[in-house]
Amino acid sequence: MTQAIKIGIAGAFGRMGRAVTAAVEQRDGVEIGALYDAPGSEGQIATHDGGRGRVLVSREEALTACDAVIDFTVPEASIKLAGLAAERGGPALIIGSTGLTAEQEGKITRASGKVAVVRSLNFSLGVNTLMGLVRQAAERLGPEAWDIEIFEAHHWRKVDAPSGTALMLGQAAAAGRGVDLDKVSDRARDGITGPRTEGDIGFSVMRGGGIVGDHSVVFAAEDEILTLSHSARDRSLFARGAVEAAVWAAGRKPGLYDMMDVLGFKG
Repeated sequence: MTQAIKIGIAGAFGRMGRAVTAAVEQRDGVEIGALYDAPGSEGQIATHDGGRGRVLVSREEALTACDAVIDFTVPEASIKLAGLAAERGGPALIIGSTGLTAEQEGKITRASGKVAVVRSLNFSLGVNTLMGLVRQAAERLGPEAWDIEIFEAHHWRKVDAPSGTALMLGQAAAAGRGVDLDKVSDRARDGITGPRTEGDIGFSVMRGGGIVGDHSVVFAAEDEILTLSHSARDRSLFARGAVEAAVWAAGRKPGLYDMMDVLGFKG
């Protein structure tokens, strides 16, 4: 009988932490290796589905006990986790935190030289398929005739904008056109802005209510509009994807991976 993969869950009391805990409980071949949250939470008892009755441990104890750790917390905590795992040479990490700076992303990249890291801003199978379609469309619909606008909407609690997924879609569109997103990104319009610059990739953001996550990429020409979109209905879809990433990454050689690797799109 194959031994179950032990998965640690960071931010166990958070919304995504609870969703991941439930997803681990429902997936064959894996088990919860450890739950942990912010410093000072050690010894507290989890009461949510999947982890009910389990005692929270420290981050260091979780690293010792698990084959992979899933982290959907905040940049500072994710960077600390990556550094500690790199020092130890394991376990594998699944990092889905958003809002990281370029410097912080660099630290994750350096940690991946010592451990396997699956880094993604969205673990949804549907969104990752959407990224591929956006890139293909951008390759075929040139900037001389087609404008690209990315719309995203999330719940009022989300603190970063545009969302990490919107930026991933922007990167896919930019890659399709062979340009640097930073040079063509238009993230703010207010007042008299003048006409749109040819080739710009625009971002529009909504925050409100309990929206889990809606994303649309619009290709607009003078006489036709193409819209590619994805709507998340429950956080469980991200949690399930992260658990699959953990199963894939556990025991894998060091490196920086993403969901295209996990899904086999990169061969």
